[in-house]
Amino acid sequence: MNKIVADAHEALQGLQDNMTLMLGGFGLCGIPENSISALVEMGVNGLTCISNNAGVDDFGLGLLLQKKQIKKMISSYVGENDEFERQMLSGELEVDLIPQGSLAERCRAGGAGIPAFFTPAGYGTEVAEGKEVRIFGGKPHILEAALTADFAIIKAWKGDRYGNLIYKGTARNFNPVMAMAGKITVVEVEELVEPGELDPNFIHTPGVFVQRIFQGKNYEKRIEQRTTRPKA
Repeated sequence: MNKIVADAHEALQGLQDNMTLMLGGFGLCGIPENSISALVEMGVNGLTCISNNAGVDDFGLGLLLQKKQIKKMISSYVGENDEFERQMLSGELEVDLIPQGSLAERCRAGGAGIPAFFTPAGYGTEVAEGKEVRIFGGKPHILEAALTADFAIIKAWKGDRYGNLIYKGTARNFNPVMAMAGKITVVEVEELVEPGELDPNFIHTPGVFVQRIFQGKNYEKRIEQRTTRPKA
């Protein structure tokens, strides 16, 4: 099945206000830059976004926060985005902060059809408030529910028309688990190849999880914090 679409706007057809989105990436590494720009242009509002963090003030998901398009963030880190922090502290933005490993596992569980799981992470903190606690091996664990989304929007290094994907380096972060957990999974790739060009032994996400794929362009691949010193 040919899953190729022309661009991000075509890939995101059907995405509406108040939907839940998963967006891959870790910091600014491996984020779906083209799709985020398209979301800004579409002007959709009331979004619940599941992402490890929310980019920086003027890049990544920070662009959606600037436009007040996100009503809730489900994430594990807010440290690089001043606007995110401001909206959270002012009560403008609902935020569900989750330990990073628990966030990854909740996404993976959603894709695997596992409704919930017990983990010791977060016990005794605000993370555990209102959640069931059980003892396993003499250690308290809290019950965490799986996460799914109306759209999973991810980025890969290479992909083919069937949706088979390979990620590169650190960009293989939240993208693979989120690709499994969307009702509609949209993928932007740096390089779109013909079927058979990808070594099946190195495919990270099989095409069965992908509904739409397109070749991205003009990737900035910004670095969150770059410290340099003058040449000697």
